[in-house]
Amino acid sequence: MTAVLERPGMIEAKPARRRRVSIGAVVPYLQAAPLALILGAFLLLPILMIAVVSFWDYDFAAMYPDFLTINYADTLGSWVTWKTYLNTLKYAAIVWALTLLIGFWVAYFLAFHIRTTAMQMVLFLVCTVPFLTSNIIRMISWIPVLGRNGLVNSTLVEIGLIPKPIEWLLYSEFAVVLAMVHLYTLFMVTPIFNTLMRIDKSLIEAARDAGASGWQVLWNVVIPLAKPGMAIGTIFVVTLVMADFSTVQVMSGGQSASVALMMKNQMSLLQYPAAAANAVVLLVLVLLMVAGILRIVDIRKEL
Repeated sequence: MTAVLERPGMIEAKPARRRRVSIGAVVPYLQAAPLALILGAFLLLPILMIAVVSFWDYDFAAMYPDFLTINYADTLGSWVTWKTYLNTLKYAAIVWALTLLIGFWVAYFLAFHIRTTAMQMVLFLVCTVPFLTSNIIRMISWIPVLGRNGLVNSTLVEIGLIPKPIEWLLYSEFAVVLAMVHLYTLFMVTPIFNTLMRIDKSLIEAARDAGASGWQVLWNVVIPLAKPGMAIGTIFVVTLVMADFSTVQVMSGGQSASVALMMKNQMSLLQYPAAAANAVVLLVLVLLMVAGILRIVDIRKEL
């Protein structure tokens, strides 16, 4: 094909340009395709299936494809369900505060009080040793420690600090929080430690040279620069606590509830659409919390 260009006094024939697809423009899409397929098959598709099932009808024997909102009405219209969600949020808030406090000081000690990199790595690996065993084993290991005739009560009674064993150490909300803090503190330590290791030490020296005290350096230099790691750790801990049902069930002795435990009980009763509706509501709640964290703290520099 040719294009004819008309100008005053002359007529020129010029080949028309054809758009050619550059191979370099296609390569990034080909590289991202395997990961996109995996995420689509194992993440997006299951979530879509849960959302679809949440609108189905069911009875004691089977599920029936339909489009009903009664499952969401039962979920959002029950005061028992609201209390369960509030109880789950309470666990998430308490565990988050404790893991943030413990995790920050552990990471701060490793980053600024251990001089050699080799020793920092050794001590960090020591923190990961409990993860060589399963969560269930680490959780139930607290039972012989906190029980009525456990290590803590026996020691306190023998030294005369208490006249009789303390009942609320085990099978209580205290035991649930303690077990969760034990299970999830490392998820707060790791991102904060990674962030603190990236802080330029010259900034701290400059603050000290300017006359700042240790607490002023911590509050005005270290903590602001550690916020991305704290935000990532918060996302890890909050999502894990919101989805935990085994710790609540075992450590509370069945005396407390969470949303995940409620869904587990619904599935054991073959109430899959009701459980799916709760799962969708819980997912939306967690995504809103994560979105709020991302609006407050920019974590892109850590990714």
